Amino acid sequence: MDAKSTTAAEHESWACVPVPKAGCCHSSDVGVELVFRSVSGLTLPRGTNTATRKLRETRGLTGKHPETGSKKGGPQAQGAQEYSCEYGSLKFYALCGVGGVLSCGLTHTAVVPLDLVKCRMQVDPQKYKSIFNGFSVTVKEDGVRGLAKGWAPTFIGYSMQGLCKFGFYEVFKILYGNMLGEENAYLWRTSLYLAASASAEFFADIALAPMEAAKVRIQTQPGYANTLREAVPKMFGEEGIWAFYKGVAPLWMRQIPYTMMKFACFERTVEALYKYVVPKPRSECTKGEQLVVTFVAGYIAGVFCAIVSHPADSVVSVLNKEKGSSASQVLMRLGFKGVWKGLFARIIMIGTLTALQWFIYDSVKVYFRLPRPPPPEMPESLKKKLGLTE
Repeated sequence: MDAKSTTAAEHESWACVPVPKAGCCHSSDVGVELVFRSVSGLTLPRGTNTATRKLRETRGLTGKHPETGSKKGGPQAQGAQEYSCEYGSLKFYALCGVGGVLSCGLTHTAVVPLDLVKCRMQVDPQKYKSIFNGFSVTVKEDGVRGLAKGWAPTFIGYSMQGLCKFGFYEVFKILYGNMLGEENAYLWRTSLYLAASASAEFFADIALAPMEAAKVRIQTQPGYANTLREAVPKMFGEEGIWAFYKGVAPLWMRQIPYTMMKFACFERTVEALYKYVVPKPRSECTKGEQLVVTFVAGYIAGVFCAIVSHPADSVVSVLNKEKGSSASQVLMRLGFKGVWKGLFARIIMIGTLTALQWFIYDSVKVYFRLPRPPPPEMPESLKKKLGLTE
């Protein structure tokens, strides 16, 4: 058998997903590929053996769709159920990035009023004593429009962060899974989720830092600037480019633990819900039922995210307000009690935010017909080694 026929045979064996044809990538896809490769320095990883095998077994061999459990009805029904791209392909990563932009950009912008009050409670607890008092004082001083201060840098910054967070998470999860191998990827799946999410967030925070700095200045320094167009040149004129990146280290302190908890807790909660709570297998659940599970798991993950990341969030808010201060100086001045100011507001905000983000992200995957592997199961080879099968 020659090389061409071998390649064709290999592609046919991937029954779970159609292989993109040559020349199908758009220029935007190429741009995304260059971004991913410039950061990782590696060829984009293909889907893990475990995920690919499970998709093939669930759909290609049993004749059922892995997400709806419906039988293939005929050429037309089968075509409607086809995935739009291969798991781990360039198009898959690009559309996951789009899902990240929508999930993070829209949700963070929607809770700008709550975020504004939370930030003001952190930097001026004497004036803004509680959530309700913070809203009352803000509306009294700035009117209802004042609650929307900082919406532009929030939308831009968190859209960029979402692109990197979700897009790179999929890249690193597949990359690290391939490095570990099928059995170890299952045994160490929590560590895999933690490592992949931490790696993704490292780059996501670099993209977020400039807009986060501008947002905090607008929200917490009355009279400094009312819009992004006013804040950026003023900040650059005062401190240069450092004004936009001096908060990146505290952002890592806040966001990396937050994202590690967000992804690892979500993945394991989804797994637990389908195993212990949902009365039927995921393959028999409708898309709507699956999205409900996604929302519930996202909210549970969000509560834990808010708690582990709140101290660093307090430091970031104060640091971006003040000139010439360092993260260690702010931390020492706030003390243990001070870094927990505004926690209740943040739990409400982050819990709702995280649930909506996962719901939107998963909905985007459903809309674009992206491969969505079911919760991981122990590989047959590992079951045999542990004597769990005859």
